[in-house]
Amino acid sequence: QYSPESVAGADGELDPTEVTFPGCSCRSRSCAAPECPCLSRGHSYSSLGLLLAEQQQQQPFSRPVFECNSLCCCGEGCQNRLVQRGLRLRLQVFRTQRKGWGVRALQPIPEGSFVCEYAGEVLGFAEAQRRIQAQSPQEPNYIIAVREHLHDGRVMETFVDPTRIGNVGRFLNHSCEPNLFMVPVRVDSMVPKLALFAAADIAAGEELTYDYSGRFRNFPGASREHKALEEENSLRKPCYCGSRTCASFLPWDSSLFSTP
Repeated sequence: QYSPESVAGADGELDPTEVTFPGCSCRSRSCAAPECPCLSRGHSYSSLGLLLAEQQQQQPFSRPVFECNSLCCCGEGCQNRLVQRGLRLRLQVFRTQRKGWGVRALQPIPEGSFVCEYAGEVLGFAEAQRRIQAQSPQEPNYIIAVREHLHDGRVMETFVDPTRIGNVGRFLNHSCEPNLFMVPVRVDSMVPKLALFAAADIAAGEELTYDYSGRFRNFPGASREHKALEEENSLRKPCYCGSRTCASFLPWDSSLFSTP
């Protein structure tokens, strides 16, 4: 079932459409920092430190991104409304040579552009783990686990499963040298939209990929992926990205496979 944005999972634990953030009272057509409380909570898109590698080196920890929401007084044309507008680019799902389905651009995409959301059912940890463990090694796994490391040491987890309900993002392949990177963007509530941005200028016809592990433009310790034991390699899927730094296997997150 195609859905342009994430929906509540069957476990009913999280509802991404619930509005829990207050709106701004800005009366201008487009909000600006520091007057707008939405922008003052984190990065604006014009200064998003993740978009340029140089900025990432100068500022190793990124601030969160909050868009203006449905309760805000600003207009629909506000510059702080981007991911919520959804897919605006011409993309194509196509059959790759070795990786099954993939997605490619049908137009040039400049670096820093929002490309699409990774949408699906938003699950709690228990349901995400149950679904992962119910899969056979031969089945494709679409569940993504996104972990945000807070300044006080806590970790916020978001699990999205587009297996049955999702959008074009479910067809994006992994690459160890990707041209997209993921940013959790919040609009109406603390449940983030998993937004994918162009990490470089992308040519028309080029396949779109991102790093499933979260290593890309993050500190190495930000990922819970570990060097798998030899016996675990039988459960892992080979990586066919073809990059110079290919890790040979698709990323492995042991926490979803372990039992309490």
